[in-house]
Formats: sequence, C-alpha cells, structure tokens
Amino acid sequence: MKKATALTLIAALGGVFPSAFAQQPVGQPAPVQQQTTAGTPMQAAPGTVRDPAIAEQAEFERMLRAQVLLERQYLSPGEIDGAYGSNLRQALNTFQAQRNLPVTGKLDEATWNALNTDPSPTLAEYTIAAEDVAGPFQPIPDTMMGKAKLPALGYATALEGLGEKFHASPALLQRLNPGKSLSQAGEKIVVPHVSGKQPLAPAAKVVVRDSTKTLQLFDAGGQLLAQYPVSTGSKRDPLPIGNWKINGVHANPVYNYNPKLFWDAKPGDSKTQIKPGPNNPVGVMWIDLSKPHYGIHGTPVPGHVGKTESHGCIRLTNWSAAEVGAVVGEGTEVELVK
Repeated sequence: MKKATALTLIAALGGVFPSAFAQQPVGQPAPVQQQTTAGTPMQAAPGTVRDPAIAEQAEFERMLRAQVLLERQYLSPGEIDGAYGSNLRQALNTFQAQRNLPVTGKLDEATWNALNTDPSPTLAEYTIAAEDVAGPFQPIPDTMMGKAKLPALGYATALEGLGEKFHASPALLQRLNPGKSLSQAGEKIVVPHVSGKQPLAPAAKVVVRDSTKTLQLFDAGGQLLAQYPVSTGSKRDPLPIGNWKINGVHANPVYNYNPKLFWDAKPGDSKTQIKPGPNNPVGVMWIDLSKPHYGIHGTPVPGHVGKTESHGCIRLTNWSAAEVGAVVGEGTEVELVK
C-alpha cells in the first residue's frame, strides 16, 4: 500500500488487538517431539522412501522443520505451510551464505545438516485460550467501502487469529490437528514452535531488495539481524529505489482511504476511514518513510507476501511487520535497491 497522505496513523488503544502482536502465545506452548506416520522423528534426515504417500509426508515434515528453524533464526520463510516456495528459497539462500555453503536455495543434505544443529523441536503443544476464540469474528468485505462500515477490522475466524499467532497458514494448523476443534477454548493442539525466540537487537539500517523480495535488518556494525520476505510494488507503482529514513512507527493504524490516489479504485468509491485491526489494509503496523506516500506495513493476507504485487510500498506479514516495528525508529536508515 502506498500514499501515506492517505493514512491517519494513530496508535490504537492498548489491548484492542493484543493477539496481532503476540510473539509469546498465551500459556507458553510446550515443545513436543512430533512423530511421523512412519514412526520416525520429524527432524530425522531424509532417506529413500518407496511408498509415495510416506514420501510425501516425509517431505512435508522436512520442509516444515526447515521453515520453523529458519523462523527461529530470524530468516523468515513467510507464512509457515510445510511447502517449498520462493520465500523459503530466499531464506535458505541467506542461511547458506552465512554458513559458507553453496548457495542453491535448496534444502540439500549439507544445508539440512547445518540447520539441524539446532535441537529445537518443530512443534509445540498449545491449549487454545478463551481470548483466542472470544471474537468478535465477522467476514471481511472485499471492498474498501465495505471495510469502512465495520467498527474494527479484527479476525474473520478464530482459525485466522491462531494462524497469525503461530506464523502459520490456517490450512497447516488444520493438517496438524485432524479431528480437533480449532475454535474451542481448552482444546489442546500442536503448532509450529515459533515462540521463545531470542529478542532482536535494535536495527541501524533496513535494506529492501526488489530482486529477491526481501527486507533485511542490520546492526550498526553491518551485521545481519533478520530477513523477511516482502511484496515490493508493481510496474504501475514501482519500489522507489534510493536512500530514505524512517519518519515514524505506528501500531494499529487507522487507514484513511482516498480513491483519487489509487489507479485501481472502484467506481463510486469515496474518501473514508477504515478502523484498526489485523485485517486493516495495512495490517497492524505502518512504518512511515521519508519518501512521500510510502511506507513499510503489514497485510491482512500473509500468504500473498512475496508472491503478489503491492501499490509501491513494502508489505510484510503482520507478525514480521510487528517484529520490524519493534526494533526500528525515527531516523533509521532505509535503503531500497533493485
């Protein structure tokens, strides 16, 4: 999303959408050693499997473990789904470069072995809390004018909220928990083990690369702190290449929509306000850039990050935007490169 002039950026009242920012889920999840259908642990090195169904399950578990371990190292694969894709490839590229391995973007044997020096479990057991299912939940309209009618842009379902809490696709949570109710308080489920990470140090510089669709955070000494997949614009609204600074960081922003500023606005749209929440057009975080009308922000559709176009801004998952927003501030350098 671009055009900061179309935004009124205010911090929402504390506690309105706590789960949107939750890095530690309510009731610390207990790490578990998940077993495959073949009885081998999820972190077992891949072997030759003849049965196609067992081979497919083994590959799913292998990719899931890689995504979780990379997420725990702040090399985000984006929304965790147990599948290989462009976001996982970029995370693997950077991991391999850091470990002086051949940069292939593939989960080859050397990379798998290097990742597995981290003994962290892939999954954790979590008891669904009352606040996870309290709502209110309601469908989110597709149009800006429809969104503007809602008193808040909260989650559409409890499952959507759980997905964001554990950085996972809702479909993954359903696959990991067959027969479980994901909308019932007290239900014990298994989730990606993404909580309890070491906190990030303050970032001195942000670098966004259009070619790789990544955002990287660096400390004052030039050391890489974190990497996230991003959407970075389109032919109509290209990423503004250059050196900028952060003007401010705003959690849970109200979005002021002005259709005159968007080439794809719907006929009949008018200026309106869209209330805060994880399904706000800019998600739960707006990081304002010194380049007029541009910013770094969250999104209500985490599965699209790095895979679809934006209106020129830098779009992250809500949880990644929250992490970035917590370690940057006014004056932080931002470099946007091809």
